[in-house]
Amino acid sequence: MSGYQEIQEATASEPLTLEEEYQMQQSWRQDADKLTFITCQPIPSTSTASGEADASESSQARSSYKIKSTDDDASDRMIGDVNLFLKLEEHDSNDQELDNALEEVVVGEVELMIAEKHLQRRGYGRASLICFLSYVVAHMDQILSEYQGRTGSMRVGGPEIVSAKRLEYFVVRIAASNERSVALFKSLGFTTVSDEPNVFGELELRKYGLEDSGELQAWMKHYGIDAYRELPYN
Repeated sequence: MSGYQEIQEATASEPLTLEEEYQMQQSWRQDADKLTFITCQPIPSTSTASGEADASESSQARSSYKIKSTDDDASDRMIGDVNLFLKLEEHDSNDQELDNALEEVVVGEVELMIAEKHLQRRGYGRASLICFLSYVVAHMDQILSEYQGRTGSMRVGGPEIVSAKRLEYFVVRIAASNERSVALFKSLGFTTVSDEPNVFGELELRKYGLEDSGELQAWMKHYGIDAYRELPYN
């Protein structure tokens, strides 16, 4: 099996023509129910010498660094992506977590990929996922407001109109055979809905209450992700 075939199998995706790929990219860039980040190699170090003063200056320089288009995000620096897809899902009466929820709730389906095999198992996937979820949580109101504005009012339980005030949970669906990916999400508190895969051979894992738990900060500290910051794009 080729590397491309392995990626397609791991991500449950189909091969696309170049035109279809461009259409897909445009959709992910413009649609209000989608958010995608490209994972790239770390930005160049700005440290020039040792010592506390230089380390402080280096930290300030990194904080003010502007991502250089076609340089920091050049194709040879791209190693994967992480995505969020917002959608409405019907309330499951057997789901105790949602007994008091509305008939339809907003959920965020997460997808993660590190494409290059030699870059897997090096922490890039976990770091990308934690940073991405941190961004989503920090900008949750903006993301949901845009989703609500573009997709129209949500009709729940008949004529009543409600807005997407919160994300009910994050969900990921992974091929049961992809044990490494399942283990990664479980290490970050995602739990399986069922021990048995669905008809597509996938396990569904969910994470509730991430916005209020303080877990993101704990994960960053535990996994040594101490340099997360949002940088402007030049």
